[in-house]
Amino acid sequence: MTQTLVIVVLFVAAMAALPWLVRRVQLRQAAGGAPGGASSRVLSAVAVGPQQRVVTVEVGPEGARACLVLGVTTQSITCLHVIGSPAHQQGAPAASFAGAMALAAQPPEKASHV
Repeated sequence: MTQTLVIVVLFVAAMAALPWLVRRVQLRQAAGGAPGGASSRVLSAVAVGPQQRVVTVEVGPEGARACLVLGVTTQSITCLHVIGSPAHQQGAPAASFAGAMALAAQPPEKASHV
């Protein structure tokens, strides 16, 4: 009887400690970050339908960030548009996603006819 009681108490203690252990592992992985400084973050998400979204994600290492506009459904993820970092496009440091969008919205420079 005592041996069975000890096994049951140990099992209940292990089950009670499981959520704490899982949370600790999650925090440790989040603190480690992505290798090489590459990370991603969701900038915006807009619901288009009941199970469809348009999501804007910033990805890549700090020096070469790119913004991806993704169409997300329950069946697939489709890349709709890629906005490269302004540092590679204009030779200036990337300020933010808003700056990249402003550069992408500018009309192309017209060639002067001489």
